[in-house]
Amino acid sequence: MLNHGLLYLEHLSDRDLRVMGDAADVGELTRDRLRHRPEVVDEVLAEPALFDALFGPAPVVELGVTPFLVFAVLVNQTARDLAATPHFPEWVGVGQRLPVFDSSTLSALIDDAVRRYFLIEFLASFTTVASGSVWVQTERGYRRRRWSELDPVAMSELVDRLPTVSRPAGYRRLGDVALFLSGVFPDHTSRHPLGESSRARLAASAGIDSARLEDEGDVRFLEVIGSEWYDKAVESADRVAATGLGHLTDMARHFTDARRFLNCLTDRYLHRHDTGLMHPAA
Repeated sequence: MLNHGLLYLEHLSDRDLRVMGDAADVGELTRDRLRHRPEVVDEVLAEPALFDALFGPAPVVELGVTPFLVFAVLVNQTARDLAATPHFPEWVGVGQRLPVFDSSTLSALIDDAVRRYFLIEFLASFTTVASGSVWVQTERGYRRRRWSELDPVAMSELVDRLPTVSRPAGYRRLGDVALFLSGVFPDHTSRHPLGESSRARLAASAGIDSARLEDEGDVRFLEVIGSEWYDKAVESADRVAATGLGHLTDMARHFTDARRFLNCLTDRYLHRHDTGLMHPAA
């Protein structure tokens, strides 16, 4: 079984561990335990006192904690928010949210240790965005093409040109980009719709017929192709005997729930879009 405590420790700095130990209010003993007993890490990250230390009315944390710690705390806090109310705000359009009385589904999503770690690492990975340029051969000779992780069309063209052994990681990142744009920036995504040719290009990369999605908005479109990209990452990894991507099959099946969870987190803690729907019942 995968030891998620060890995975957490790969991302957490010594300063993060010091902050976690102080928030847990058991001093140096806990900080040592966090280093040598990684199974404790997940429990401490879920401590409400740690959220208060970073985001409470009188935060006491010095600068320099890692984005991974910040997002780990926000993911756990959002899980507590969902557990405290029967409904969550579902994104239905720019600036529009409607209550859906199914918080238990999102709670079940995040209760799973693999999915919880996935979403934390996923969010932290977008604090820096890769970009660059490549030379491609065209009918008019070689041309330089610029790409960015936040441009799925350019990214899909780049992934198509990767050697076979590198494509699993490429498809995985395309799935991440689809989840990021639909889960963290749904309003922006909806305000800047993809053109018909872009949709066709992305659908082809994901291996689906764009015509079946022509009546869907961009957020739903990204849900479908993002799920397909995660599946393609696993399939292409199997062809090159690579391992470590099997969890993406599960994420592909739960892509919509992951998008909804991220919408809740970002509305409440990143974008401050307060619908009033996530407050615990009196």
